[in-house]
Amino acid sequence: MTSHFSTEATTEATTRATTGGTPAVPAAPAAATPDRSAMQTVLDRAAAPGGTPGIVVEVRDRRGAWFGSAGVSDTASGEKRHPSERFRIGSTTKAFTATLVLQLAAEGRLSLDDTMERWLPGMVTGNGYDGRSITIRHLLNHTSGIFNYGNDAEFFKKGIGAEWFQHRYDSHTPAQLIGIGLATPAPFAPGEAFLYSNTNYFLAALIVEKVTGGTLAEALTQRIADPLALTGTYLPGEEPTIRGPHPRHYSTLFASETPPRIHDATEMNQSFAWAAGGIISTTGDLQRFFGALLGGRLLPAEQQREMFTTVDTTGPVPWIPGTGYGLGVFSWTLPSGVTVWGNAGATYGSWTCAMGSRDGEHLLTSQLGGDWCGLAPFVDVLGTEFGPAAGN
Repeated sequence: MTSHFSTEATTEATTRATTGGTPAVPAAPAAATPDRSAMQTVLDRAAAPGGTPGIVVEVRDRRGAWFGSAGVSDTASGEKRHPSERFRIGSTTKAFTATLVLQLAAEGRLSLDDTMERWLPGMVTGNGYDGRSITIRHLLNHTSGIFNYGNDAEFFKKGIGAEWFQHRYDSHTPAQLIGIGLATPAPFAPGEAFLYSNTNYFLAALIVEKVTGGTLAEALTQRIADPLALTGTYLPGEEPTIRGPHPRHYSTLFASETPPRIHDATEMNQSFAWAAGGIISTTGDLQRFFGALLGGRLLPAEQQREMFTTVDTTGPVPWIPGTGYGLGVFSWTLPSGVTVWGNAGATYGSWTCAMGSRDGEHLLTSQLGGDWCGLAPFVDVLGTEFGPAAGN
């Protein structure tokens, strides 16, 4: 186990964001080092035999920044986890994609009420889908009714067990994956209900590219990563490796065997996730991004209100209990009754969580180096940090 505390909070970029956000205000000096022994106990428990191979947590509040870890980055070498590691963040990516869309809305280059037919004529049609009635807002808050391509039976089976190894380097275009999603009929009309779907964010990203005239990766770098000095954050495209220091990503590959075999899934082509779940980042970069986003330094007030206006997530396929989904972010009411904001995500061998107080002054980012523990470790670390005993 490892941990350290810094009396200087994680550095926020002082560069103004593309949409005119104000520079971050330095945190006040810490009066005393807070006791994180309870958090370290939770981390050690998560990485105990049978748990995740490794876990990291970074916390920032007005008292400073703290990093803790347990377990290892590599089960073969026994190397410990450390703060600079890069990892795949899964659906936490959606917060970045939604921010890009909302920045363009703030600039008057698109409207959240624009339809698919306005920007992607002829793409969203058939099987009960009508691009004239599905808006950008419907995409971002998952009320479009468009099926999640990742849940298509034929597509999904290519990611299970031995099939995954045969297809780990396959390339997928956005149009191919959107087509898979649209092949399943719409279960409801746009705006009637919530249905979590990666297909939504592929469509939103195509609109970003059409409006900007560049790639999504370029927009991410120019509008978010560079202004906030997110030096470990990038969209890899079809690049199968992770640049720089990183933990191994261990996965059961959805196999049904008992006990499941654990595989190294670090290297893969994540074009299948792209705008919905393909970004690579670090705990520190996620701290800076969500600190700026929650703190209102990436979006003007109008777009900030839009982003944090949530819809119910209970049906027709219930999502995470206690959540409300906004535009690329969600609220999560913990068992303690405390509500945190941000996003979380999973991909092969990596689960990531980035949540905090609504004003962005108190943040927690965490990553698991295995994909079989589910959300339980995040419930534990968030409950420890944001429970009533923590003064929230």
